[in-house]
Amino acid sequence: MSSGRKVEEEGDGSVSLEALRMKMAEFSKQRNWERFHSPRNLLLALVGEVGELSEIFQWKGEVPKGLPEWEEDEKKHLGEELSDVLLYLVRLSDICGIDLSKAALRKLELNAIKYPLHKSTNNNN
Repeated sequence: MSSGRKVEEEGDGSVSLEALRMKMAEFSKQRNWERFHSPRNLLLALVGEVGELSEIFQWKGEVPKGLPEWEEDEKKHLGEELSDVLLYLVRLSDICGIDLSKAALRKLELNAIKYPLHKSTNNNN
């Protein structure tokens, strides 16, 4: 998905949602895909990608954190499918005019109120 310019990376190699949003918008514009990127179409594509992600885990049962028994090619494939989901989600939020970073931070705040630490069943404090 190269457009000739590298996505702006942070010092630790991470990338912001805003940088991904801009990259996806540019990528879509260059290919004249904007006409296909309605909220409905993007949502259906996102659901399809979540299905592909689900297939990876479908017959594996529970797997330990870090996937220590997985082959590198399986992890690479997982990363590709996770990326597809993320990129469609970022594109959908952009087309809907939602600042995904702000919405996610707000949702975390709301969850902290809804599920206070003192009521956690696994709280070790």
